[in-house]
Amino acid sequence: MAKTTPNHTQAVSGWAALDSSGKITPYIFNRRENGVNDVTIKILYCGICHTDLHYAKNDWGITMYPVVPGHEITGIVVEVGSNVSNFKTGDKVGVGCLSASCLQCESCKNSEENYCDKVQFTYNGVFWDGSITYGGYSKMLVADYRFVVAVPDNLPMDRAAPLLCAGVTVFCPMKDNNLIGSPRQNIGVIGLGGLGHLAIKFAKAFGHHVTVISTSLSKEKEAKTKLGADDFIVSSNAQQMKSRHRTLDFILDTVSANHSLGPYLELLKIKGTFVIVGAPEKPMDLPSFPLIFGKRTVKGSMIGSIKETQEMIDICGKYNIMCDIEIITPDQINEAYERIEKNDIKYRFVIDIASQSSKL
Repeated sequence: MAKTTPNHTQAVSGWAALDSSGKITPYIFNRRENGVNDVTIKILYCGICHTDLHYAKNDWGITMYPVVPGHEITGIVVEVGSNVSNFKTGDKVGVGCLSASCLQCESCKNSEENYCDKVQFTYNGVFWDGSITYGGYSKMLVADYRFVVAVPDNLPMDRAAPLLCAGVTVFCPMKDNNLIGSPRQNIGVIGLGGLGHLAIKFAKAFGHHVTVISTSLSKEKEAKTKLGADDFIVSSNAQQMKSRHRTLDFILDTVSANHSLGPYLELLKIKGTFVIVGAPEKPMDLPSFPLIFGKRTVKGSMIGSIKETQEMIDICGKYNIMCDIEIITPDQINEAYERIEKNDIKYRFVIDIASQSSKL
């Protein structure tokens, strides 16, 4: 049983996995009262991240059941604490992966709290009061205002929800590698899924030449005509890979399936940068010669800080960047999980939390 405190008096309707079967079922639980540093949010939409499936099925061996997934949350503020000055009732807001951090370490003080050793997540984490955190598959959320962002008025709340995880995950590597406001560069994006399609949109908005690298030739038309990619490489086509040798300045790898980095590194120019945001279950094959003979850099990156998340979503408002989604109702979550495992989605499921349709 998840820990609660006497302050957890608000009964909330949600949807949870109760065991490692991963099946999502209706679940009533308690949230804390709105504190001085809190905002209470009526949840309208919540995106489904592949991480949700891993936690629901305890794939990583760390799930605390029952688990209420969901860290791509958008909604409306309905109550604010006395210490909160940057939000008011009626505001459009979002909550991503983070619910708490120590606020004192070097990472926190440098607005990099996502790398804090004591960071806690929106669900399956432990909040400051010792309670287990429950995520966005629910009707409402109480969140510390320091972990909440404002959603621009021009962004629809449903298509903005996945930006709170997928969006910031691909945005931060571009920011960190000076791809915002820089001269036109040749950018490669490996994988055309929930992360990859947003990476294309950001890179094009920043004025770069974008090459999509995929195992599926069938995705070329969509990558170019719908998403605006400039070039497309089928990674299994040796001739195509060879013809793009040393043509890219930067590659973002969004793929979570096991794959060798060697062939992709050869696409980079001398001193090119390769950033990994996908998380395969097994260690990656990283040959040394493409690094040594190309003076190339391989880096990793995860989500972003709250400051970066706010910057990201403001840029999305400026450039009208939104996630391509399929809306579902809560009774369709289990079906959505099955389709995600089959890669049968373009490109993100979003749960209409406020929908009255639920047969679960």
